[in-house]
Amino acid sequence: MPSITPLRTFVTRLTALYDRDLPETAVQGEAAGLLRDLVAQDDWLPDAFAQPDPERYSQYLLHCDPLERFSVVSFVWGPGQKTPLHDHRVWGLIGMLRGRESETQFERDADGRFRATETTYLDPGEVATLAPGVNDYHQVANAFADRTSISIHVYGANIGGVSRATYDAQTGVEKSFISGYSSPLVPNLWDRSKNAGAA
Repeated sequence: MPSITPLRTFVTRLTALYDRDLPETAVQGEAAGLLRDLVAQDDWLPDAFAQPDPERYSQYLLHCDPLERFSVVSFVWGPGQKTPLHDHRVWGLIGMLRGRESETQFERDADGRFRATETTYLDPGEVATLAPGVNDYHQVANAFADRTSISIHVYGANIGGVSRATYDAQTGVEKSFISGYSSPLVPNLWDRSKNAGAA
């Protein structure tokens, strides 16, 4: 059983950032460094939160701040799976844990339609940032057609409860959605009764 200590440490440190009453951009900037540390090693994510679904990508909640100031989510991508073009409406970070992910950014034209601007790739240990009004429209995909990829996402809200939208790139038509999560369970970060290797 993997040790979830790195995840607990990440959550504790990110919570402490909010206690410093920093501007949101400063929280995101410092959180990116913390996330980079977390995804630098791939030995802590419990198997239950790393399982692909054959039909669609999975979004497992790992932790939500009690005040819903941030959430930490594992995205598990089966071979070739991808999101529709969508937004977030809160700041976000993507840290690559396992495999490879492509991210295609979009800009919205005056007529409401979208055009792709660039596609970048994330490899294990790398972190990308998202911010409303800056680069909030994108499509994410597993860059591999033959294996699972896993990324760890951090958002400046309880992302599973945020009203967001997907878009038709050709027409600009918007469809509202609230994503929720793929599992009703979260890892138990706080039970220290187990031995050090499992806690």
